[in-house]
Amino acid sequence: MKIASYNVNGIRAALNKGFIKWLEATDPDVICLQEIKAMEEQLDLELFTDAGYEYNYWFSAQKKGYSGVAILCKTEPKHIEFGTGIESMDFEGRNLRVDYNNVSVMSMYLPSGTNDARLSHKFEYMDMIKDYLTKLRRQYPNIVVCGDYNICHEAIDIHNPKMKGVSGFLPEEREWLGAFIDSGFIDSYRFLHPEKQEFSWWSYRANARANNKGWRLDYAMVSQPLQEKIKRSVILTEAVHSDHCPIMLELDV
Repeated sequence: MKIASYNVNGIRAALNKGFIKWLEATDPDVICLQEIKAMEEQLDLELFTDAGYEYNYWFSAQKKGYSGVAILCKTEPKHIEFGTGIESMDFEGRNLRVDYNNVSVMSMYLPSGTNDARLSHKFEYMDMIKDYLTKLRRQYPNIVVCGDYNICHEAIDIHNPKMKGVSGFLPEEREWLGAFIDSGFIDSYRFLHPEKQEFSWWSYRANARANNKGWRLDYAMVSQPLQEKIKRSVILTEAVHSDHCPIMLELDV
């Protein structure tokens, strides 16, 4: 099973940059999208069905042109869960899950901490999503939580580890991500590539992508019962439809 995840920074903008052609060539079974910045009714869904993703699910933010997640599937899931039931998380369209017999896949877009108010919201979300997923794994032990976590975990995950005062690499954020992993998840990329430095996001400023001054913010977190099923986990840096690039996980399920 090939599971991709991609913060597209606006699905309509990504479509104009060749997203569908890339999707067809990459051919994941499931792809999780974040920051779609669109309502379902604003999209031509035939583009996705014609590409082989007849089962596509959209969970938009209430605010137009902001946030939102989606999951595109080749095979129909047995259940789709829109949101978490927690209003402060769901009104920004940050969580969507599909369940199959052997695995559940969540698309998650964790808030960024661009100012003090948003940083406070980010920490509130972090606490709630960790508790939510701990409880969810009792019912769905085999789960993959893909998405933009807006946190670099270790020094190897950021081009400049001295940036300790910036949201995304704050000690408290990094500590939370470590505790999240310790609660029962595996960072699939780091599990297979313990020493490799690659990034999944680059600022649009200062020619950061060309100079590879990036951050690894996007993760395919795999619950521990699936550890032996992890076959491949890669960062697809050649895709250029967004300021992020996609990641890909392959599971033997």
